[in-house]
Amino acid sequence: MIFKKHFEKRRGIFVTKPSLPPAEEYMEYVRRIFDNGILTNMGPMHEEFREKLSDYLDADICIPTCNGHMALEMTIQAMGLKGEVITTPFTFASTTHAIVRNGCTPVFCDIREEDCTMDAEKIEELITDKTVAIVPVHVYGLPCNVDRIAEIAKKHNLKVIYDAAHAFGVKVGRKSISQFGDASMISFHATKAFQTIEGGCTVVHDKDLAMRIYHLINFGIMSEETVASVGANAKMNEFEAAMGICSLNHFEEYVASRKEIFETYRRELSEIPGIRLPQPYRQDVTMNYAYMPLFFDPKVLGKDRDKIYNYLALHKVYARKYFYPLTSSFECYRDKGFSGYVPVAEKASKEVLTLPIYSDLTVEEAAHICDLIRKCI
Repeated sequence: MIFKKHFEKRRGIFVTKPSLPPAEEYMEYVRRIFDNGILTNMGPMHEEFREKLSDYLDADICIPTCNGHMALEMTIQAMGLKGEVITTPFTFASTTHAIVRNGCTPVFCDIREEDCTMDAEKIEELITDKTVAIVPVHVYGLPCNVDRIAEIAKKHNLKVIYDAAHAFGVKVGRKSISQFGDASMISFHATKAFQTIEGGCTVVHDKDLAMRIYHLINFGIMSEETVASVGANAKMNEFEAAMGICSLNHFEEYVASRKEIFETYRRELSEIPGIRLPQPYRQDVTMNYAYMPLFFDPKVLGKDRDKIYNYLALHKVYARKYFYPLTSSFECYRDKGFSGYVPVAEKASKEVLTLPIYSDLTVEEAAHICDLIRKCI
């Protein structure tokens, strides 16, 4: 009964919906799984997906996992990090949890108002003799200032692990987002622009680090009789890998559909005083249109974000306050004494609303949502 509310069916337009390949196409791969009888443990489907994924992401070494969170957690563990990790509170719970579950201390850096990514110019003032790494987030698929972060990391001998959960397929210039930093984690959750039901991956550039992660995601097992580290079960199974192969076949179609919806929102709403759309920090960014975040300034609009959120829900449009609250405000961290002065992030968390965007959403539905927002404000 405790989970009943999660299964109650509601009718309306939700903030996201999985982009699914044709059922017949997926079932062809499922038949192959049944034919070979291998369901998990890096089977043939896993290997085919890994190779295609590496090619698509232009990745040195790509390690698929059961979900994005475990990819991040295992990467931090494989690096042996112990100490303070500079990160952002304007993110999903997973980012902070992965740091804390590895015994590290998050130090929260404020964000840039323009794109909600970590403010690189505020990183150095947070570095101490206990700092071991930086974990920035490509928020909504908008890239961090990767060049400046690389300079700071090199100067202070710090590891950089990007939470690129939102950023599948994103490029900065001609470079894949996964080429920056010492490692990048990408999520393939069902709600993401690219999905494998559940799933994710970590992309690294060092073979020794890759092998440590590879062993950690399989309980630390190195051979039939040798368990060298305390690992977990974070392997991607064959059904997820099959969905990943199919999703790769259609990803460019999904992005094109999302872009059309994104442009509809931008055209209809971005010129309204008091409504702001975040922008990439540089012009040569290839976006994946994973999310449609808007920021509503209550001082200009005369109504706060929550009233708009409730008005949309009243009309069966279910947006999301993403990200609110900040992870630094979570009840589980309230008494931990984690540091960080983040006024820009605090303000953004109270003004942001991500609107519905997915490949099956129609332009007419997006226009209807814009009409509702105009009526509300």
